[in-house]
Amino acid sequence: MEEVEFKKIHDPYLRPNMTTSTNSVSPPRRVWVPGPVIVGAGPSGLAAAACLKNHGVPAMILEQANCIASLWQFKTYDRLRLHLPKQFCQLPHLPFPKDFPTYPTKEQFLSYLESYAKNFDLKPVFNATVVSAEFDSACRFWRVKTKATEYVCQWLIVATGENAVEVVPRFEGMDEFNGPIVHTSSYKSGEGFVNKRVLVVGCGNSGMEVCLDLCNSNAFPSIVVRDSLHVLPQEMFGISTFGLSMWLLKWLPVRMVDQLLLFVSRCILGDTSLLGLDRPKLGPLELKGISGKTPVLDVGTLAKIRSGDIKVYPGIKRLECNIVEFVDGRKENFDAIILATGYRSNVPTWLKDTNLFSQKDGFPKKKFVEGWKGERGLYAVGFTKRGLFGASIDASRVAKEISLHWKLNGKCESLQRV
Repeated sequence: MEEVEFKKIHDPYLRPNMTTSTNSVSPPRRVWVPGPVIVGAGPSGLAAAACLKNHGVPAMILEQANCIASLWQFKTYDRLRLHLPKQFCQLPHLPFPKDFPTYPTKEQFLSYLESYAKNFDLKPVFNATVVSAEFDSACRFWRVKTKATEYVCQWLIVATGENAVEVVPRFEGMDEFNGPIVHTSSYKSGEGFVNKRVLVVGCGNSGMEVCLDLCNSNAFPSIVVRDSLHVLPQEMFGISTFGLSMWLLKWLPVRMVDQLLLFVSRCILGDTSLLGLDRPKLGPLELKGISGKTPVLDVGTLAKIRSGDIKVYPGIKRLECNIVEFVDGRKENFDAIILATGYRSNVPTWLKDTNLFSQKDGFPKKKFVEGWKGERGLYAVGFTKRGLFGASIDASRVAKEISLHWKLNGKCESLQRV
């Protein structure tokens, strides 16, 4: 993609209060980007760039890390596999290799992403942390700033994702606990926890799977379950539960599909409330649609809970030395604590916009399927709370709309303004 660097003496966007005096601090290098700027080189950003390229629109990807998919590269545990079948996780215009299993491993998924970037000749700008992005109403362009460079563009695509920053809760006495307290972003395997009593805080898919991994590594794990949750089998009748749900939703209303899923789940998994895992009043799909809360797909953890190899506790009240006191009054000794407490969006820290994204949680204000489009050329990809499946839908829609402007007048207008 051709980039034109603005020269200071010919810069049409130089504001009156900015100076080119040699005695002042030099402003950051300014670069004009003819096509969209995409912030984030994870699966969402790659999908957006590939879809744009398929429409003949060049894009620049800015990535704060030194590689693509840094979350998958550095902050995931070794045994991780895709929780959904590969056909629901593939990015647009390039399926997974046929010899990949139904649920690809972490390494296989990363190799797929590398092949994806190579196939579409996607070359992100690495080590480019975006510190601010703001629409300049005077020149009607977006100014996207890193520490060294300011990029000026007509379209801005936010693809930093739902899992940008670790959520680390605070507990009373946390600083007094003698053992390690680590987030799952730093957890790789259970090898370092052999014969240790480990408390996993958080009962989502990651928390459940980390518990299973610890159990299989001869540790003694327990899990904190504060709220009600839905646990479903990963497959029903030899078909992925997710795939079955998508098929049933074509013919039946959400609540009826939920009733069927819960009935089959009880037949396969039993009554989870007997294990300390109470189900919410709303069904799994209805709850997902309203709150974005994903049901847990069981990969073997429930059997370990049922056998007593994994113990279930309620919320934490306080910590002291190696003792954890729970809200029900029980006290237990633990050697380590792993926080499977998830991630949050970092969009409010750098995007100066209150239209598309909420400043409270960093997610689009409108829910799926309407949360991909803002105003003045601002778009979001990968904030649907529907994983890679939702990101692919967003990427296709964003690329289609931008390509219409690009072909009709976007490129001509942009060149004229230079």
